[in-house]
Amino acid sequence: MSKKVTQPPQPGPAPTILETPSLAPSTFTDGLPLPKLLIFDLDYTLWPFWTDTHVVPPVKGKDNNTRVVDRINESFTFYPAIPPLLHACALASLPIALASRTSAPDLALQILKILHIPPASSYVTSAPSPIPSSSTSTTSLAPPSPTPSSASTTTLTGPPVPTTPTTNPPSPNQISKAKTNLLSKPPPSSPATSPRRALDFFAHTAIYPGDKKSHMAKLQRSSGVPYEEMLFFDDERRNANVESLGVTFWLVADGVTREEVDRGVREWRRRRGLKAGKGTVAAGK
Repeated sequence: MSKKVTQPPQPGPAPTILETPSLAPSTFTDGLPLPKLLIFDLDYTLWPFWTDTHVVPPVKGKDNNTRVVDRINESFTFYPAIPPLLHACALASLPIALASRTSAPDLALQILKILHIPPASSYVTSAPSPIPSSSTSTTSLAPPSPTPSSASTTTLTGPPVPTTPTTNPPSPNQISKAKTNLLSKPPPSSPATSPRRALDFFAHTAIYPGDKKSHMAKLQRSSGVPYEEMLFFDDERRNANVESLGVTFWLVADGVTREEVDRGVREWRRRRGLKAGKGTVAAGK
């Protein structure tokens, strides 16, 4: 008899951030419409500090520019959920913008230029994938044929016994998959394999003191996106006045997370009567 010996699982291609539920908002891949522009405040929305209060310039980058330190050696960086979220927005081709009323706009821009987002590949890992059954090895456990004795004229014959395990050649499906994986690998200079300036993720910026309605107006002019197609995340309730323009406002308590983005997107959909399956999208669900 023979026994199939299955080879151990081999690492498969790493999933993208959009394919990793713990990193990307689920609304980015559920097939329903998305706003045409996501807008984020900075202080206590993307990072846990007030730029004009807590940071003492000058600032410089540390640890491959994943954080900055100021003149008194205080360290500043984004909330943990922000780097993979920025990659998820880019992979979903979803434009994002900044709207900050800080009184230190030049310092905020400097920090955004210094801070670099690690490559997307650093947030996901390869998962083992089983080898198709066509690639399993077969080892024969049949006993060897007895050696004829000089006292006997009877010859015992049987099926040939392989001396070493045999391995089937790769199937056409495996070869095709290998070619696809090679072709789908990003070039060395892509954001998937190289750090990228945080500022470069944002298609539009409005960073200056003033009423947030003026920020929305500037972003509307620069992007051409109607107010009704905008979703704005901010930590201050007073900035909900942008809703008088038609912008959907979503209040965050202490930093943006993928869950907060999902809640904001679902509220934007609910206000437009967009449906998930047979039911209307419920706010924050």
